[in-house]
Amino acid sequence: MSQPVVVHIKNLNLKYRHTPVLKDLCWTIKRHENWLLCGASGTGKTSLAKAIAGLTHSYGNIECHFNPHSSLPAMVYYVANWFQFKDLEGQSNFYYQQRYNKQAVETVATVQAELESFGKQYGLNLDDAEPILTALGFAALKPATLIQLSSGEHKKLQLVKALWLRPQLLILDLPYNGLDAASRGNLNSLLEEITEAGTQLILISNEAELPACIDRIAEIREGRLVEIDADERSHAEFELSGRPVPAFLHESLNAVQTASLIKMIDVNISYGEKQVLKNINWEVKAGEKWLLQGHNGSGKSTLLSLICGDHPQAYANNFHLFGNKRGSGESIWEIKERIGLISPELHWYFDPSATVWQSIVSGFYDSSGLFCDPGYTKKAQADELIGYFGLEEYKDTLMNELPLGKQRLALLGRTIIKNPELLILDEPCQGLDQQQTQQFNRMVDELCGNGTTLIYVGHFESQLPACLEKRILLENGAVKSVEIILENTYDYVTRSE
Repeated sequence: MSQPVVVHIKNLNLKYRHTPVLKDLCWTIKRHENWLLCGASGTGKTSLAKAIAGLTHSYGNIECHFNPHSSLPAMVYYVANWFQFKDLEGQSNFYYQQRYNKQAVETVATVQAELESFGKQYGLNLDDAEPILTALGFAALKPATLIQLSSGEHKKLQLVKALWLRPQLLILDLPYNGLDAASRGNLNSLLEEITEAGTQLILISNEAELPACIDRIAEIREGRLVEIDADERSHAEFELSGRPVPAFLHESLNAVQTASLIKMIDVNISYGEKQVLKNINWEVKAGEKWLLQGHNGSGKSTLLSLICGDHPQAYANNFHLFGNKRGSGESIWEIKERIGLISPELHWYFDPSATVWQSIVSGFYDSSGLFCDPGYTKKAQADELIGYFGLEEYKDTLMNELPLGKQRLALLGRTIIKNPELLILDEPCQGLDQQQTQQFNRMVDELCGNGTTLIYVGHFESQLPACLEKRILLENGAVKSVEIILENTYDYVTRSE
């Protein structure tokens, strides 16, 4: 006997800023089916998800038929690829370093307050959220304010709400972004639990680790939905761009003035009674390529904020950067001009009204947006990077008018444009498809072959560049291990000094 239809889409058409994205798309989802929607960045997956959830305007027919006999909420609930929040006054114009500002923290709601508000909105019992909070390792963060959360912790908060609500149809857009390996495994177990209880899933992801309940797979090709099988997906081959890395990025770096770029001696960071970093001892020498890992909330973002000059407690610690003790007279801008940085937080707070070209050129000035004429040479270098990343047709497009993956490509261009001594890449491939990830990592490998020092944060071993040599692993704010990465593998051996 055929299962009832839950979602029926016929001849769906959608344009994004006058560009057709979905073209007469048809899709039928039946009761008990759980779908994976995968494929290339920018093909319209998020647009389709928002159309099903009624969050964007489209042309065509979308019908959702909920089960009147189910105790689950008869609704579509969409979890976006990242969490956007407002302060207690309803404002959302946050800036990058604001999470380290005590006064700013006091104007933002806590996780506990956010959960109470969500529970009240949907008539949920707060006690029912506790097992989910525990499973995702999030229970201890209830007193934290939203602005203090890392990207992975923001993702967990979104997921806690969705799993607590248990709607009849749940759409998760890039749910694994920012999650450590243990959290991804626990999330998959929770998703299997809610599907057994009657929730149906549409999962937007290109990751290999999926819950066992996923039984149908589709891609969007040329605006239409195409169902594929797991074997077809796993054997997909990607043709990398044949464009060479821009020549100016192969120029020799300025002579390194010191053999040690970063040196931390018994570094401690606390917020009130909460200690975030505990007796960190770490040295990064010029030309080394480090992998920085640890579970969500282990202290990685705080550690990087010290290196980038964003954290005020750097001055209270025995911490040397580019051969100088912090607080010895150097300005934050003198530090930043030697570092190329990308992180999920920088992406969140970046000026969305800047064009792609302006965003890339702003990397010369470490600004969010462009506020001066950069001159002929810098303009030409920006154009080379736009060509390398295949962004020519989007050069004058505003960042907030682009899909997430193309926004991230523009910010990756911004990160490397000044050919910095030190690259700090914090989850750089979030939002990229597999082809884009491979192309970017090929560029990273070439830059590091030219003497660039690298600190790379990544939870997915499939997204790591080949050049990485050493790993530092944090656990609960302390260094758990320092290891050497065996060549051409991601096996680790304890490093001996």
